[in-house]
Amino acid sequence: MSEPVPIACTLSAGDVRQRLAWIADLNQRRLLRHRRDDLTLSLVYDREAGPDVDRFVAQERECCPFLAFRVEDGADGIVMTVTAPEAAREAAATLFDGFTGGQPAARACGCC
Repeated sequence: MSEPVPIACTLSAGDVRQRLAWIADLNQRRLLRHRRDDLTLSLVYDREAGPDVDRFVAQERECCPFLAFRVEDGADGIVMTVTAPEAAREAAATLFDGFTGGQPAARACGCC
């Protein structure tokens, strides 16, 4: 049986600031929209963001291996889906804020 992956980012504080700045820049240039549904965050980027999205996922898989990432070609762009495990429920909002720059997400229910 494999050991559970710790719910912790391995980046230093300085590296976290640099990563968040890079993500914010990418989002400003290419993010079309995002939506959060409980422990899942979906981000839709324009099609030209492909290499940056691949880089984003590769880097995040290294420092936050407890998160699951999926990238798909959607109808109107590149869809990156990030899923946090149940063990990260309390930290999910903070984690996802880093990926969205704290912008409010559309809710899956559409009611609020």
